[in-house]
Amino acid sequence: MEPNVYILILLIIIILVGSACCSGVEAAFLAVNSIRILELASKQKPKSSANQLLKLRKHLGRTLTVITITNNGFNIIGSLLLGVYGALIIKSSLGLTLFSIAFYVLVVLLGEVLPKALGTRFSLQIAMFSVPILRMLNSLMRPFLLLIEQLFPVITAENEISTDEAEIRQMAKIGSQKGFIEADEAEMILKVFQLNDLKAKDLMIPRVSAPSLDGSSNLDEISKLIISNNSPWWVVLGDKVDKIQGIAKRENLLTSLIKGENKKLISELCDPVDYIPEMIKVDKLLTRFDKDHKGVKVVVDEFGGFVGIIGSEAVLSVLAGWWKE
Repeated sequence: MEPNVYILILLIIIILVGSACCSGVEAAFLAVNSIRILELASKQKPKSSANQLLKLRKHLGRTLTVITITNNGFNIIGSLLLGVYGALIIKSSLGLTLFSIAFYVLVVLLGEVLPKALGTRFSLQIAMFSVPILRMLNSLMRPFLLLIEQLFPVITAENEISTDEAEIRQMAKIGSQKGFIEADEAEMILKVFQLNDLKAKDLMIPRVSAPSLDGSSNLDEISKLIISNNSPWWVVLGDKVDKIQGIAKRENLLTSLIKGENKKLISELCDPVDYIPEMIKVDKLLTRFDKDHKGVKVVVDEFGGFVGIIGSEAVLSVLAGWWKE
């Protein structure tokens, strides 16, 4: 085989490999999961490959421009050189035509189709591996890129990583169907979003059904009631409409009863009230509960009138799937 033929074969290999690498990296950058990159970057040092990949992915327009320029360099300039050199070696017009067709098939299959399939399949690994080369090409092409970005400002747009409720819902369903997360975990995720659609008035115990005590009564007078009734807490009412003196926990009342504090007024044994508006969203309400009596909230209307009570268990019942509309 003549030396010229070796050069021709080497030129074909360079063009195919260069085109394949560019096509594979382009597919990888378009297919790679941004959330996965962000997760890896958060666990590594600022100058790690994952963080550098995150920066390249953030400026996706610029990164794809670098890949496109490089890819066209191999495909266009390489093909022109190959055509000229092939014409010098292959004297027959029929042979040159067959050579051109064969090279076209090789470029399509080995330079585009197969690399893009692999780039999509192994997107994260290929994208991570290509980071140093892309950074170098980015630096070398910097003046040309600045010129292109002046002509086409859309390239400079940052590709922010974001999602919304609909996407998270869909991802939870897909994750459950594929077996990546448990079915009950997916259900819990969906129910968390339901909290934003509910208000305190939807879950509260109405005023007429709320357990209540007269604040002017002493412990001895209501002892039978608190022993026989299992309500964990009581609203302590005053002598006026909507006058609430506090919240009494059954546990505290029973403790005082055992200690012999029978003559103490209920108003002396109750804790301060935590008021919430009836229109508050349940997801915001959840953050206001704590471990003491404030796990019970008194719900008021727009005029400050007592309309009901709500406990943390009402919110948890939504998450657990017990609550029904």
